[in-house]
Amino acid sequence: MSTTTYLERRNNLSLDSLNFFLADVRDGLGPYLAIYLLAVHHWDPASIGVVMTIAGVAALITQTPAGALVDSSRAKRGLIVIAALIVTVSCLVLPFVSSFSLVALTQALSAVAASIFAPAISAITLGITGPRAFTRRTGRNETFNHAGNACAALLAGLFAYLFGPVAVFYLMAFMALASMCAVAFVSAEAIDHDLARGLEPRGANHPQPSGFAVLLSHRPLLMFAVCCALFHLANAAMLPLVSQKLAHANLHMATPLTSACIVAAQLVMVPMALLAGAKADQWGRKPLLLAGFLILPLRGVLYTLSDDPYWLVAVQLLDGVGAGLFGALFPVMIKDLTLGSGHFNISLGALTTVFGLGAALSNGLAGFVVEAAGYDAAFLTLAGVAGTAFLLLWFGVPETMQRSEGVKTDRIEISSGA
Repeated sequence: MSTTTYLERRNNLSLDSLNFFLADVRDGLGPYLAIYLLAVHHWDPASIGVVMTIAGVAALITQTPAGALVDSSRAKRGLIVIAALIVTVSCLVLPFVSSFSLVALTQALSAVAASIFAPAISAITLGITGPRAFTRRTGRNETFNHAGNACAALLAGLFAYLFGPVAVFYLMAFMALASMCAVAFVSAEAIDHDLARGLEPRGANHPQPSGFAVLLSHRPLLMFAVCCALFHLANAAMLPLVSQKLAHANLHMATPLTSACIVAAQLVMVPMALLAGAKADQWGRKPLLLAGFLILPLRGVLYTLSDDPYWLVAVQLLDGVGAGLFGALFPVMIKDLTLGSGHFNISLGALTTVFGLGAALSNGLAGFVVEAAGYDAAFLTLAGVAGTAFLLLWFGVPETMQRSEGVKTDRIEISSGA
């Protein structure tokens, strides 16, 4: 085996492992923290909600700066290691603290650190593969991410059952440490840091980033941001609403069925991510992305047809189709749209902030509609938002795949005076 082939194989396996182990770490403790604080420390729901809100706001605020840091840094592997260490310490400290301020501090620090992971992984991937192979490798990244999420959810449920809710913290700490080992095996020399931020490769004539103003004036990028925000505004509240309906139908089975929804959807996301990675360079990005967006209003309507728990769980499986395609194509679209600007990762962070804001508002919107008109009205409202996102994507965002060297694209060109 040649040295080049060995390094390529090692880098591929290292990225596979990194995405697998970081899957659960990137998303944070979420509902596991709520269960722990409620069951062990007997916190009231309001205090739990405030802590989780603080963590969510901290993540939103730091996504864009995190992307800018990754763009400018030539130590992207080191950033992942530092962030993983912070997450590990935050998890290991939690069983020994119970005050509101300390718990809130650990979760805020963990959320800030976790905002590094997505742009850093995308940057390392782009820096290694270059733009042409980025789509397939991103699909593979998402495949291992979803597999890691499913595995972590199963292990978390098993360990929590055997050892109590605190076991989840140690599981997450272990996965964070394993991710540090994985990123250490990525070859530093294989990362082209100009490519990693969306510039031309080493040795190109103009490896300078454009001004930030070019991002704010790029209509397809801004329209895509609006589509992403609406997609998550419609999507984020659907599973919580399904969980509530399951609880009304059978309180004892609500938690197991909700867990089944999460694990099954993650497993469906695996082939969807593989499909996007394998076919987006042949079929184009937009047809696959439109299919993912179309699933969402369909889910919203289907939820209203029956209250049977197994019907609700079956419909929730469609989330794996929409989220799987979106997750794999989101960084690919941004790479296409920001090619030549040198601001790939800050754009990735900014759009993540935008759709995170949409997700944060989703539950509030759904809650108000449920209170005023019931669950069916809430699902139909979310379906309407999702339908709007689909139409805006169809008519407002162009196909970003460059089919040949002579095809004019809507990518951002370098403009140092911008």
